[in-house]
Amino acid sequence: METIYGVKRRNPLGVTIIIIVLIVFTIWTLVPIIWAVITSFKNPGDSLKPTFIPYKQFKPTLYAWEEVFITQGDRTLRAIRNSVIVATFSSAAVLILGAMAGYSLARYRFRKWKNRDIALWILSQRMFPPVAVIIPYFLIMQRLHLVDNILAIIIIHIAVNLPLAVWLMLDYFAELPNDIEEAAMIDGCGYFKAFYKIALPIAAPGLVAVYVLSFIFSWNEFLFVITFGYQNAMTLSVMIAGALTIVGIYFYRIAALSLLSIIPPVVLALVLSRFLVRGLTMGAIKE
Repeated sequence: METIYGVKRRNPLGVTIIIIVLIVFTIWTLVPIIWAVITSFKNPGDSLKPTFIPYKQFKPTLYAWEEVFITQGDRTLRAIRNSVIVATFSSAAVLILGAMAGYSLARYRFRKWKNRDIALWILSQRMFPPVAVIIPYFLIMQRLHLVDNILAIIIIHIAVNLPLAVWLMLDYFAELPNDIEEAAMIDGCGYFKAFYKIALPIAAPGLVAVYVLSFIFSWNEFLFVITFGYQNAMTLSVMIAGALTIVGIYFYRIAALSLLSIIPPVVLALVLSRFLVRGLTMGAIKE
């Protein structure tokens, strides 16, 4: 049924279902965070009990935070520093290389090796499980004397995240009109200058989306870090896993470290949310 303005009325049943789904999704998302906040203020004994109300079911304490920042302060700060360095620099390299590769595949046609074949070959690098390349990577880094070095983790994260960045930028540049670039080239602008002076500013939302996604993937990555960074190159993800010992699971420590680990990606996503949404939805709506 339509109103006099030609706008369809929403089905009450459909709206109710959507609201229920959103409520369930919100609860599913917030409960782990609420549990982490509550558990981070428990002592080791109370962290094993299903209690949630402070001062009534348990007495709040800063034991977990004192252990994280004082007792293990050096390890925590080193893990945070390594996580920031690895995620920041690997994401920056992925952004630069992915933008250049995506722009080349979107704007130019290769003869001997077709663009589609190149794009599919790049995508195929994401089709096998990461564990399949651990041994080759380890042998390479061992030859280069980069085991337990953050440079090794940065290189590996670049190799792992680059295919996704290339495909995202390829799709983004393909959706952008190239009339302005062609006009600039007619006026004497070179290929590379047209790329970084015209195409990159226009593609700013896509660049932000690629950087944020690469940062989050690199920040949360565990398998390669625990293989190549067991001490000096340890990140927060590995330190959180270290709360599982032969004695048991230190839930209070996991809660405190988990809250620390989610702060940088959340802040980055909130600050760049406007560009992130535009970058991820580019091309989703066709006129």
